[in-house]
Amino acid sequence: MHYTFALAGNQNSGKTTLFNQLTGSSQHVGNWPGVTVEKKTGAMLHHHHGQQTHLGLPRRLRRAHESGQAVPDKYSDVTIVDLPGIYSLSPYSMEEIVSRNFIVRDKPDVVINIVDATNLERNLYLTLQLLQLGRPVVVALNMMDEVRSHGDAIDLAAMEKGLGVPVVAICARRGEGLDELVRRAMDAAENHRLPPKLDICGGAAHKALHAIQHLVEQPAQAHGMTSRYAATKLFEGDAPMMEELDLSEDTRHIIEEILSAMEREVGMERAAVMADTRYRFIEKLLSTCYTRAQEDGDTLTDRLDRVLTHPVLAIPVFLLMMLLVFYITFGPFGAWLADGFAALVQRGVDALGAALAGWGVAGWVRSLLVDGALTGVGSVLSFLPTILLLFLLLSILEDSGYMARAAFLMDKPLRKLGLNGRAFIPMMMGFGCTVPAVMSARSMNNQRDRRFTILLTPFMSCGAKVPIYALFTRAFFDGHQVLVMSAFYLTGVAVSIVVGLILKHTAFHGDAAPFIMELPAYRLPAPRNVARQLWDKAGDFLKRAFTVIFLATMVVWFLQHFTFTLAPAPDMAHSMLGVIAGAIAPVFVPAGFGSVEASTAVLTGVMAKESVVSTLSVLAGVDPDSAQMVTALHAVFPTVLQAVSFLTFVLLYMPCVAAYAAMRREMESGRLATLAVAGQTLLAWGAATLVYQVGRLLGLG
Repeated sequence: MHYTFALAGNQNSGKTTLFNQLTGSSQHVGNWPGVTVEKKTGAMLHHHHGQQTHLGLPRRLRRAHESGQAVPDKYSDVTIVDLPGIYSLSPYSMEEIVSRNFIVRDKPDVVINIVDATNLERNLYLTLQLLQLGRPVVVALNMMDEVRSHGDAIDLAAMEKGLGVPVVAICARRGEGLDELVRRAMDAAENHRLPPKLDICGGAAHKALHAIQHLVEQPAQAHGMTSRYAATKLFEGDAPMMEELDLSEDTRHIIEEILSAMEREVGMERAAVMADTRYRFIEKLLSTCYTRAQEDGDTLTDRLDRVLTHPVLAIPVFLLMMLLVFYITFGPFGAWLADGFAALVQRGVDALGAALAGWGVAGWVRSLLVDGALTGVGSVLSFLPTILLLFLLLSILEDSGYMARAAFLMDKPLRKLGLNGRAFIPMMMGFGCTVPAVMSARSMNNQRDRRFTILLTPFMSCGAKVPIYALFTRAFFDGHQVLVMSAFYLTGVAVSIVVGLILKHTAFHGDAAPFIMELPAYRLPAPRNVARQLWDKAGDFLKRAFTVIFLATMVVWFLQHFTFTLAPAPDMAHSMLGVIAGAIAPVFVPAGFGSVEASTAVLTGVMAKESVVSTLSVLAGVDPDSAQMVTALHAVFPTVLQAVSFLTFVLLYMPCVAAYAAMRREMESGRLATLAVAGQTLLAWGAATLVYQVGRLLGLG
């Protein structure tokens, strides 16, 4: 029998952590809201060629499987679906629509409601709505380790009695309680244990709800939902539900009369009546099952927030943290790691080159493999420690809960751009990779905010640009690398602000949607989560190095060494590369880098930004970490001003093709995405030209 379990809960309640535990997946986990922006699916256990795998088994069963014991067949066909975090079933943002549609229309066999046990009142609000859907529900009280550390206590039996559904205590990060959770979920699925009908309304609200329920009973059943759930959503004024049921004008008029009469009698708006009713029920329930320890004063989170969210100190502290991140990454320690790893990579390239020579491999083949592929890929691989160190520090800040505060702090400045603090999350992710950053913009409340955020995200310097900055700052700004790199990162942010102000007063009039974010408690970063993120980033980087960049370097070598008639090129000028890049080079003359080498690097950078370094390395035929590479760069960019102009263009011009594809998909408009990257590239050319021409006027070039 196949079962589907849906993981539903508030943002930052631990759904994705639980999903990873149950499926063995490595989805991104962060201690800030909005990490999951689309539903993710994984198998808890499946058969492969007649043999069971232990993917996602509860730990007890996983150990049993590994020791050769039989695993119950009932675990053999369970699909886990991780839904975006939501606070209610009233769809306002993209993630709420995804979650609501899946639960209501796809009808999972069991809804596992993940509840943050440290914030029961807020989280149980969604629980009460899930209980009305007519699907089996199991409540998973997550973060019970924090509840115990605070000295609080939860009576699970009393909560089960009050809600009428199974309640299980878990700690998803540590894997505690998962065996029991899976067992209770399987029992609910096999026996189709539906929640009881909780009658939480009283008086006039009770009468109004029941009257509406009778009116919509038939259309609700026709759409596969309970009349109680449909009536409750109509009671709250849920417009999508009204449209979905396709009610007649007469029925709509009667419902409006019922609710208007109720509002007059109660003296409160309909949505407020339902919210008040739910919170009263939750308050009564918690009085029977939740015991709070004696308050010992401020918590650690409170004390830290006095400084980190202080009206005056917060922004300077944030900037200092970012500067510290850059100093550790690009300063002496980061340089030591990068140099050591680069030496290892170069030894490997030299050893392979010597082996090929010893095997008598033809000269042109050795040149293709060593001077082309190996040198190009090796030039990018040498920056792997730098990139991983940057991601490590950002992951620690994210997993600790600080990034959520940063989003809160940035709400006011971003509102001046016509956005809200939620846009800060995609922008920060943009410092890692533009593709997931663009995808995370789905968490914005409406299409206007989503598209606006996507247009600004590519101005954040992604991790793929780190090798370019590192190479150029070492060659032209030795001893001042941290300062110069920080300046380029801040320049990207400054340009996004200017572009945002222009767009706000032209294409994106109006104000952003209201911003509500629940700040998570500060937590020590989970080593497992941080390690998983680093592993994912390293895997993605290596995949790009040995696919896109590998192919790019091979193509660059081939174009560099052959003419259009496929004859060996006597020199660079007569090669295919020389002709193509020579035709484009005049465009960049006003910006100060109108050479064939620079133009080629710009072109290959469209495929992957790391290719800029590998292309320059292949064209020069030297190791990117050698003194010869510095000499080669100075030959291509004779002055510091020309190097700065080139870096300005690289900072601002269109993202890679993968990011363009993501923009096209998420903005639901190929035309808008194409205009965006074209406009960004034109802006980059204009900025680089301005830098170079003004610098020349000031006598800097």
